[in-house]
Amino acid sequence: MLNNTQVKNLKPEPKLYRVTDTNGLVIEVKPSGVKAWRYRYRFDGKATMLALGNYPKVTLLEARRLRDEVRLLLDQGINPKEAKAASVAQGVEVVHKPTFGEMYTEWYEHNYDSWTYEYAKDLNERCENHLLIHLKDVPIDDIAAMDMLAVFKKIEARGTLNMLKKVRGYASRVFRYSVGVGKCAIDPTRDLPSDVFKKEKPKSYATTIVPEEIGRILRKISVYGGHYSVVMALKIAPYVFLRPHELAGLRWREVDFASDMITIAASKMKMKREHLVPMSKQVKALLLEVKGLDVGSEYVFPGARSVHNHITAESLRGALRRLGISKDELTTHGFRHMASTLLHEQGWLSDAIERQLSHVEDNKVKGAYNKALHLDVRKEMMQAWADYLDSLV
Repeated sequence: MLNNTQVKNLKPEPKLYRVTDTNGLVIEVKPSGVKAWRYRYRFDGKATMLALGNYPKVTLLEARRLRDEVRLLLDQGINPKEAKAASVAQGVEVVHKPTFGEMYTEWYEHNYDSWTYEYAKDLNERCENHLLIHLKDVPIDDIAAMDMLAVFKKIEARGTLNMLKKVRGYASRVFRYSVGVGKCAIDPTRDLPSDVFKKEKPKSYATTIVPEEIGRILRKISVYGGHYSVVMALKIAPYVFLRPHELAGLRWREVDFASDMITIAASKMKMKREHLVPMSKQVKALLLEVKGLDVGSEYVFPGARSVHNHITAESLRGALRRLGISKDELTTHGFRHMASTLLHEQGWLSDAIERQLSHVEDNKVKGAYNKALHLDVRKEMMQAWADYLDSLV
């Protein structure tokens, strides 16, 4: 099965060639560079091919829709070529109204390459469960604000207000994309004021900034006897204050012992920019210990079942619970809040702290033009922070 990127990247060759999609749909690439959709079928025992239009005017999604319409004609015993000729002769033009489901798929495929795998997977699951289940077969240009309100109110009724916020955003993006490509007139979600929904209570991750409590938690972590990868990741977590999924999915190619630097690719980061984590002596020692137990995995913290997968953020959270540290006491994300609060109190440069936390600048202009990484300060800060944690233990 083809995807949008593959179709876009097909290059002309000295001779015409065809690439198969599914169910008889092929794309024909001519030496001139023209890419033409064709549908292969048999009628009265004879093999034939029907032209469905040229790419990119006819997208992959549209070509599949046209193929399915032709298949319906064949199921009724109608020769598609004769039906097409009759329509042209009568001046009849059948106008297809794209559905929300079709436009969602087009939008999703259009943006997929710019997303991380986990983000794309989570987004698709949420949209399947909360949008497509209600709107998949509804013509997108027929959907009004009150239709969307009914969908959103069902989410609100479950009490999942954070999910409501996310799904509203996804729906709006699908509609705005559809407006941009001329498939619908407006984004109906824009006419729904926030006042018609319940307000989400501000959520903060449980943490502690009391030195005695931090020391007690670190001592518990130091004697944890769970799976080795989880043990080591949990020991490192307070020192680096990465987001849990960033730490869990760390790869060896991102760790440079020569420069004492961890470099996480932009594609894995929430803010989509490369992130540098200076290694303190403590973190380097822990990582070298893990490296010494080479199990042939690309991941620093391979999973228990397969070295080809890494541990999850949930496994870190579960380890804290097994240590008797409740969700109201500390979360793995809470290490970030702990570090942010205490480092500010200790007088470290605010820009260096925020950069180390991989936060976005509050001022967009400042964020766009402030390229200072404050790396020297961050190296000093990360070592001082590690020494401070050790003093609490």
